[in-house]
Amino acid sequence: MASFTNDQCLPWHERDLYGYANNPPNPRWPKGAKIAVNFVMNHEEGGESSVELGDDVAEAFFHDFGPPGMIKPVPGERDPSTETQFDYGTRVGVWRLLRLFADNSIPITFYAVAKSFERAPHIAKYVEEHGHETCCHGYRWRSYGDCDAELEEKHANLCIESFRKSSPSGKVPSGWFLGRPNVRSAHIAAKVYKEQGEELLYWADSYADDLPYWKPNPVDPSKGLLIMPYSFDNNDTKMWFGQMGSDDAYTQHIIDSFTTIREEGLAGRPAYITVAFHSRWMGRPGRFQALKRIVDHMKQFDDVWFATREQIAIHFAQTVPYDPEAFVPGTGRLKTPVDDVVENKLGKAKVNGFH
Repeated sequence: MASFTNDQCLPWHERDLYGYANNPPNPRWPKGAKIAVNFVMNHEEGGESSVELGDDVAEAFFHDFGPPGMIKPVPGERDPSTETQFDYGTRVGVWRLLRLFADNSIPITFYAVAKSFERAPHIAKYVEEHGHETCCHGYRWRSYGDCDAELEEKHANLCIESFRKSSPSGKVPSGWFLGRPNVRSAHIAAKVYKEQGEELLYWADSYADDLPYWKPNPVDPSKGLLIMPYSFDNNDTKMWFGQMGSDDAYTQHIIDSFTTIREEGLAGRPAYITVAFHSRWMGRPGRFQALKRIVDHMKQFDDVWFATREQIAIHFAQTVPYDPEAFVPGTGRLKTPVDDVVENKLGKAKVNGFH
């Protein structure tokens, strides 16, 4: 049985609107790089909603039929059109994309749904053996925002068991990104990792910064959980939803993001960006060239560190270690100058006999 309620988890989610303010730490990227770039391939094929897998209806989101709501799946009926679109990602798209990164010697992160790797272990094998990273993207590609705690904890355990089997070395992902979490999700993942004797290094369900930042581990505040923000504006779903009208618009947006962060790095404030895409979407021939243009542009510069999220997390943790004293007790929020003033006043009041 899951052991967390929303009320127990909410303090960890206390909003931190201060962050690094105007004084972010310098992560000192390797070899003096001015920007770190992390490419993320979302790999969900075979783990999507499907009557074949016991779901009530077939997948109705993120396909080539248009924005959500354009089609309505029939309850209890399989949808071959949608299933084969997802199949393309595993059969063709993923390999076209992987060849691009192999040609450019760039390691990437797979946001892998555990069920997807279960059904295509040859992809899991290739990912690990070629220096890429697997980050957990849930057991199934579904919303965990409306998932009850007991089922979510069951899925978290299934994830670990599944990745141990699909990984050639039995490695469990050190990072976690659900995409559609709830306030209990980080607590449940941290609890399951601790019980399973595995290390949860980072949590990626955040969009709050251009740098990693620490929060207390939800089940052991003496240890840190690194938050690895995800630049969702650089996700190819922006084309799905019509927020970017063409692949040229997507390409230009990524290049502009890269330019801004690199210029700030040259001025002494290095950070990182994520460039995210989906096997079944960006792996299509007509969209693939957009990603190729992005890679070609970035490869022109010799001050870029192409890295997996795990590599960035490990480096940052060594450069900017976790300090449990920096947090307001019982929350995931850093102390600010305001907190210090309040704490000093309370301390003086206690010394003078006031409580």
